[in-house]
Amino acid sequence: MPRQRGPRPRNATRIGVLAAATLIVGPLLTACGSSDGGTPVLSFYTAADGAEQYAQAAEACTAASNGRYKVEQRTLPKSANDQRLQLARRLAGNDNSLDLMTLDVVWTAEFAEAGWALPVPEDLSAELKSGATLEGPLATAEWQDQLYAVPLNSNTQLLWYRPDQVPGGQPPQTWDQMIDEAEANAAQGKPAYIGVQAKQYEGLMVWFNSLLVSAGGQVVADDGTTVTLNDTPEHRAATEKTLEIMKRVATADGHDPSISQTDEATARLGMEAGNSAFQVNYPFVLPGLKENAAAGAVPFLDLTNVPADQQDAKVAEVFRSAPYPAVIPDTPAKVTIGGFNIGVAKTTQHEDLAWEAVACLTNEENQRNNAVNGGVPPVLKSLYSDPEFQAVYPAWEGVLDSIENAAVRPVSPAYQSISILLADALNPPQNIDPVADVDKLAELVSKAVNSEGLIP
Repeated sequence: MPRQRGPRPRNATRIGVLAAATLIVGPLLTACGSSDGGTPVLSFYTAADGAEQYAQAAEACTAASNGRYKVEQRTLPKSANDQRLQLARRLAGNDNSLDLMTLDVVWTAEFAEAGWALPVPEDLSAELKSGATLEGPLATAEWQDQLYAVPLNSNTQLLWYRPDQVPGGQPPQTWDQMIDEAEANAAQGKPAYIGVQAKQYEGLMVWFNSLLVSAGGQVVADDGTTVTLNDTPEHRAATEKTLEIMKRVATADGHDPSISQTDEATARLGMEAGNSAFQVNYPFVLPGLKENAAAGAVPFLDLTNVPADQQDAKVAEVFRSAPYPAVIPDTPAKVTIGGFNIGVAKTTQHEDLAWEAVACLTNEENQRNNAVNGGVPPVLKSLYSDPEFQAVYPAWEGVLDSIENAAVRPVSPAYQSISILLADALNPPQNIDPVADVDKLAELVSKAVNSEGLIP
């Protein structure tokens, strides 16, 4: 029986990213066939990171379909912006070879408003909302009370620190405490960098948003257009505190002199080189550090002759994870989550089969494989309570706690414009004026959400 369709988007004429307006009119990429000897072929366009796991899932779901359909994985460019633009060009050009697509969690509102992502059918939506999926990731797939994609994986940052380089071997509880400890390390000639993501890109927006929501603020209201950086005294205070912390990290004694160019990779490598006492980063840093330490490339951790079953204990002596530092003492931080959802493109010629394939691609087996072999956290609650999964994904507890107390990036069709403008204004962070910049940022967000550059 065909799945019931949910309501179509309320406004399928707007998209929220200015950059796409000039690029989607370019020539479309060559379309691919949609059948294979009579068997419907579902093209599954995925992010480059994790492509191997997505290809494995496509093969598994093809086999599970018993000949009803074939899923063919196709890799999008490495850059998230380029991924989005390629999808936008295909969708705007009605490329009917595009069936399934991994959607960055920040694209939901835009793709829904543009009519590019089909609403999740009512029965599948009810199943997703039954409690099996973590609430934070599920919220990233929703726009105006309607699901437009199915969560595939999530991602969240933790605090990674050097227990051998901090007082009592204990992690700091707040950003202010962490900055104070880093400055004390600098005075003693010890590792003092705080690894963050502060170059002019999406990672800077993530840092800003995590601090802001943890401080009790937000960029826009739930309607996606009302600017809330300075609309109340409480929100203004939260924005000022956020900017104050960013300024302190960038100017503290012993700070990373290249902080305005830092991203996830440089934060990770700065700690591996022995320069950092702290970094906020994703779970991928742990297997990365272990791999380099096993090759003898980490000066403070030698795993070259350590048996595999003893490596975790050795690593824990000098490298551990902890909850993301709080902004308000005794109030847990709310960390901005990432990840991907799978959507069905408006251009598909096999909608019912496409949703059937989505359910398979996001099942427990494929999420487990993505986590263990790709490092990305799953979104199914059942996996986090599975002892076998816990054993092969050692950061599971901290990751789960962070996801369950997560923040999401501003939910707005204009998100991409918001992100670009704020990342430009916040870089370099050492030039931030915590008081004067509040109104400046609010004006930029207002410009983004009210832009006349949206596609008609």
